[in-house]
Amino acid sequence: MATFTSSLPDHLLQLLEKKAKALGMPKNKLIEKALTIYLDQLNKNAYAQSFKRMANDKNLLTMAEEGMEDYLSQLEAEDEKD
Repeated sequence: MATFTSSLPDHLLQLLEKKAKALGMPKNKLIEKALTIYLDQLNKNAYAQSFKRMANDKNLLTMAEEGMEDYLSQLEAEDEKD
């Protein structure tokens, strides 16, 4: 594990100390958990934004619809075999 050194505003450091004490965990573990959650949320937001952009892209919508038609055709062919 690598070491990282940073500064925090005094009020934030005080909040961190209080919360870490209340949770019974070291400050670095609380920061690690918080950062992991935050970065995961950023990724989820970026993913959601990509879907919003895709919803406005007529070419991608056409490709998706064509792909669904092929998929449904394959399902129907499988149903006929059974």
